Amino acid sequence: MARRMEWAATAEHLGGVPRKLVIGAVGAFAKTVSCLMNRTTVHNADTLFRLVRSRTPGVPLITVSNHMSTGFPIFNTKLARWVLTAEDVCFKNAVYSYIFRVGKCIPITRGGGIYQEYMNEALERLNDGEWVHTFPEGKVYQEDAPIRRLKWGTASLIVRAPKTPIVLPIVHHGFQEVTNSEHCADYL
Repeated sequence: MARRMEWAATAEHLGGVPRKLVIGAVGAFAKTVSCLMNRTTVHNADTLFRLVRSRTPGVPLITVSNHMSTGFPIFNTKLARWVLTAEDVCFKNAVYSYIFRVGKCIPITRGGGIYQEYMNEALERLNDGEWVHTFPEGKVYQEDAPIRRLKWGTASLIVRAPKTPIVLPIVHHGFQEVTNSEHCADYL
């Protein structure tokens, strides 16, 4: 099976300009919403920043979180995360597919199982020492409720990764209200 627009997901595509534009725009939007339009408190952010910016070269990183956020607003495309993204939501047409692929998103077919081709792509990114982010609850929006049943995909990536990844769990709380902004300058 050919991977959808895999060529757009390469760092070399059009000299990296589309990726810089997409990741920069998303990062600016996330920073605006989380830091300038609201008050955000981040606990232990230094751990995430250290792992993203300073881990040993070639060591993969998997971050795992509930889905109540706009993500980690970062403008450096080499440090930006790859993220497993619902194919049925984000890859509905060629325009969306292009934008999400350029933005380092890997389409995942819900219900496609842990051995689908796109999980292999995520494993390749981990083998390259990249940062891959997952949402193991498998749902786009989470209510302010206890965590729901987790899907097997994240565990599969951890176990099947060619190189042992660092795994960092992240919990977002309150983003459904977006009201609570310390540490925002650290995002850049």
